[in-house]
Amino acid sequence: MILQLKNIQQKKNGNKILKGVSIDVPEGSFFVLMGPTGCGKTSLLRIAGLLDSPSSGDIIFKGKKLTSRKKELLHTRRQIASMFQSPVMFRGSVSSNVGWGLKIRGIKKPEIASRTEKVLEFVGLSGFAERDASTLSGGERRRTALARALVLEPELLILDEPGTSLDPAFKRDLLKRIKEIHLQTGTTFVMATHDFTDALAVGTMGAVMRNGLIEQSGMMDDILFKPESRFMASFTGVRNIFPADFAGTEACVRQLTITHSGIKQGHGFLAIPPEVIVLSLAPNLTSERNRFNGTVKSIERNGTNWDVTVEVSDIPIIVAITTGALEELEIAPGTDIHLSFKASAVHVF
Repeated sequence: MILQLKNIQQKKNGNKILKGVSIDVPEGSFFVLMGPTGCGKTSLLRIAGLLDSPSSGDIIFKGKKLTSRKKELLHTRRQIASMFQSPVMFRGSVSSNVGWGLKIRGIKKPEIASRTEKVLEFVGLSGFAERDASTLSGGERRRTALARALVLEPELLILDEPGTSLDPAFKRDLLKRIKEIHLQTGTTFVMATHDFTDALAVGTMGAVMRNGLIEQSGMMDDILFKPESRFMASFTGVRNIFPADFAGTEACVRQLTITHSGIKQGHGFLAIPPEVIVLSLAPNLTSERNRFNGTVKSIERNGTNWDVTVEVSDIPIIVAITTGALEELEIAPGTDIHLSFKASAVHVF
């Protein structure tokens, strides 16, 4: 592990911001810290970047527990670079902004010029070296800040909400470039975002925060497809979340019995992702354990796809389908329809 935070607590003005947070970041990974605004992501990133000290807890970098000794902290901090939401541009050119960190470290001018030119090309800003930094757009400022961090050749790069407030096209391009840089350099990235879609675009693993605590952590696919709580299911965009009474592999949602692949007793919740449900005009004679009849209540566009709400025993279930599937089914509100989904597609918590 390149970075381990153990039972990190942070208090500000008597308020607990972080309430015992622990994360492990493997070397070379792209670790994404997710959660709603105000959950403590930025506070944790500042501690990870050694910009703030925790009220209590341990910071372990490359297997070594850090102390409060200034010399030790400075040595470690030089292996870490951070880029925060609103990067400050100093007066002068783009190249002087990018090379600033190298200059204060005593690197000679020819090497600064060489490394600056290389990293500007890396982030897609070739030809911007002599531009006045004050004239840059929001997206260009973020790329310049990214270049300023990368030029230091850190072992750990920390990014706080790099796509916030950018136009969708600029954000997609920036995240794509960040992902490419991670793959090409092998540098460990830790990024915070409140947008789960952004996390999926770049991350290999991560953790979701809520109210100063870790709600769930692990590989991105597990976080997406195996939510461990109702909050997690909602945060990751899973819809069709229902309270249920469980008895082994069966769950009772009102009068509807749904089969799942786990073993659970008592009261809880289940979630059925809209993307896993199959619609058909005739009964679907497949291996799916869950097959029901329903009536189409509404059809709404959702980006390039469609959300079809089907009422099954007075329970509204949302099904996501493509435009092609919608045209093939030729359905409308009031159409009788059959839906099916596998037991393994049902999440229980």
